[in-house]
Amino acid sequence: MAHDRTASWNGGGFDPDAARQGARDEATVRRGFWRKVRRVAASLPFAEDLLAAYYCAFDYHTPLQVKAALLAALAYFVAPLDFMPDVMPALGFADDAAVLATAIRMVAAHIRPEHRDAAREAIARELRG
Repeated sequence: MAHDRTASWNGGGFDPDAARQGARDEATVRRGFWRKVRRVAASLPFAEDLLAAYYCAFDYHTPLQVKAALLAALAYFVAPLDFMPDVMPALGFADDAAVLATAIRMVAAHIRPEHRDAAREAIARELRG
Protein backbone atom coordinates (compact mmCIF):
# COMPACT_ATOMS: atom_id res chain seq x y z
CA MET A 1 0.00 0.00 0.00
CA ALA A 2 1.35 3.40 -0.95
CA HIS A 3 0.64 5.26 2.30
CA ASP A 4 3.90 7.18 2.32
CA ARG A 5 3.31 8.86 -1.03
CA THR A 6 0.25 11.04 -1.26
CA ALA A 7 -1.41 13.10 -3.93
CA SER A 8 -0.49 16.75 -4.08
CA TRP A 9 -2.74 19.53 -2.84
CA ASN A 10 -1.66 21.56 -5.88
CA GLY A 11 -3.97 21.15 -8.83
CA GLY A 12 -6.32 18.94 -6.87
CA GLY A 13 -9.38 20.99 -7.70
CA PHE A 14 -9.34 22.76 -4.33
CA ASP A 15 -9.52 26.51 -3.99
CA PRO A 16 -6.23 27.96 -2.67
CA ASP A 17 -7.55 28.43 0.90
CA ALA A 18 -8.80 24.85 1.09
CA ALA A 19 -5.51 23.58 -0.33
CA ARG A 20 -3.55 25.53 2.32
CA GLN A 21 -5.78 24.15 5.08
CA GLY A 22 -5.35 20.62 3.73
CA ALA A 23 -1.58 21.04 3.69
CA ARG A 24 -1.65 22.40 7.29
CA ASP A 25 -3.78 19.47 8.46
CA GLU A 26 -1.43 17.03 6.75
CA ALA A 27 1.61 18.62 8.40
CA THR A 28 -0.10 18.51 11.82
CA VAL A 29 -0.94 14.84 11.42
CA ARG A 30 2.53 13.92 10.15
CA ARG A 31 4.12 15.79 13.06
CA GLY A 32 2.10 14.42 15.97
CA PHE A 33 0.00 11.41 15.04
CA TRP A 34 2.27 8.50 15.96
CA ARG A 35 3.51 10.13 19.16
CA LYS A 36 -0.07 10.49 20.39
CA VAL A 37 -1.15 7.04 19.17
CA ARG A 38 1.75 5.40 21.03
CA ARG A 39 0.71 7.24 24.18
CA VAL A 40 -3.01 6.43 24.10
CA ALA A 41 -3.67 3.54 21.67
CA ALA A 42 -4.26 0.92 24.35
CA SER A 43 -7.06 2.97 25.89
CA LEU A 44 -8.90 3.91 22.67
CA PRO A 45 -11.90 1.79 21.74
CA PHE A 46 -11.77 3.37 18.26
CA ALA A 47 -8.03 2.75 17.67
CA GLU A 48 -8.58 0.53 14.62
CA ASP A 49 -10.84 3.12 12.96
CA LEU A 50 -8.36 5.86 13.79
CA LEU A 51 -5.46 3.99 12.22
CA ALA A 52 -7.48 2.83 9.20
CA ALA A 53 -8.40 6.47 8.60
CA TYR A 54 -4.71 7.39 8.84
CA TYR A 55 -3.68 4.76 6.30
CA CYS A 56 -6.50 5.76 3.97
CA ALA A 57 -5.59 9.45 4.23
CA PHE A 58 -1.97 8.73 3.30
CA ASP A 59 -2.75 6.27 0.52
CA TYR A 60 -1.78 7.75 -2.86
CA HIS A 61 -4.96 6.33 -4.41
CA THR A 62 -7.30 8.10 -2.00
CA PRO A 63 -9.10 11.03 -3.68
CA LEU A 64 -8.09 14.44 -2.35
CA GLN A 65 -11.61 15.24 -1.09
CA VAL A 66 -11.57 12.07 1.02
CA LYS A 67 -8.02 12.79 2.16
CA ALA A 68 -9.08 16.30 3.21
CA ALA A 69 -11.99 15.01 5.33
CA LEU A 70 -9.86 12.37 7.02
CA LEU A 71 -6.90 14.67 7.64
CA ALA A 72 -9.17 17.25 9.23
CA ALA A 73 -10.49 14.61 11.65
CA LEU A 74 -7.00 13.24 12.32
CA ALA A 75 -5.63 16.76 12.90
CA TYR A 76 -8.40 17.29 15.47
CA PHE A 77 -7.28 14.10 17.22
CA VAL A 78 -3.64 15.26 17.24
CA ALA A 79 -4.37 18.86 18.28
CA PRO A 80 -3.44 19.51 21.90
CA LEU A 81 -6.45 21.79 22.39
CA ASP A 82 -9.90 20.56 21.55
CA PHE A 83 -13.47 20.85 22.78
CA MET A 84 -13.05 18.25 25.52
CA PRO A 85 -9.49 17.86 26.91
CA ASP A 86 -8.10 14.38 26.34
CA VAL A 87 -6.85 14.16 29.92
CA MET A 88 -10.41 13.96 31.28
CA PRO A 89 -11.04 10.36 32.35
CA ALA A 90 -13.53 8.47 30.16
CA LEU A 91 -14.82 11.56 28.34
CA GLY A 92 -11.61 13.05 27.02
CA PHE A 93 -11.66 11.26 23.69
CA ALA A 94 -15.43 11.36 23.15
CA ASP A 95 -15.22 14.44 20.94
CA ASP A 96 -12.30 12.94 18.98
CA ALA A 97 -14.31 9.76 18.44
CA ALA A 98 -17.36 11.72 17.28
CA VAL A 99 -15.35 13.78 14.78
CA LEU A 100 -13.59 10.68 13.47
CA ALA A 101 -16.82 8.66 13.23
CA THR A 102 -18.46 11.44 11.23
CA ALA A 103 -15.52 11.66 8.82
CA ILE A 104 -15.40 7.88 8.41
CA ARG A 105 -19.13 7.71 7.73
CA MET A 106 -18.68 10.31 4.98
CA VAL A 107 -15.89 8.38 3.25
CA ALA A 108 -16.43 4.76 4.34
CA ALA A 109 -16.35 3.42 0.78
CA HIS A 110 -12.74 4.59 0.46
CA ILE A 111 -11.43 2.82 3.56
CA ARG A 112 -10.36 -0.46 2.03
CA PRO A 113 -9.53 -3.82 3.63
CA GLU A 114 -5.79 -3.14 3.26
CA HIS A 115 -6.20 0.02 5.36
CA ARG A 116 -7.90 -2.03 8.08
CA ASP A 117 -5.21 -4.73 7.85
CA ALA A 118 -2.47 -2.11 8.22
CA ALA A 119 -4.34 -0.66 11.22
CA ARG A 120 -4.55 -4.03 12.96
CA GLU A 121 -0.84 -4.65 12.31
CA ALA A 122 0.07 -1.22 13.69
CA ILE A 123 -2.02 -1.79 16.82
CA ALA A 124 -0.31 -5.12 17.44
CA ARG A 125 3.11 -3.53 16.87
CA GLU A 126 2.44 -0.46 19.07
CA LEU A 127 0.91 -2.42 21.93
CA ARG A 128 3.86 -4.81 21.96
CA GLY A 129 6.04 -1.80 22.61
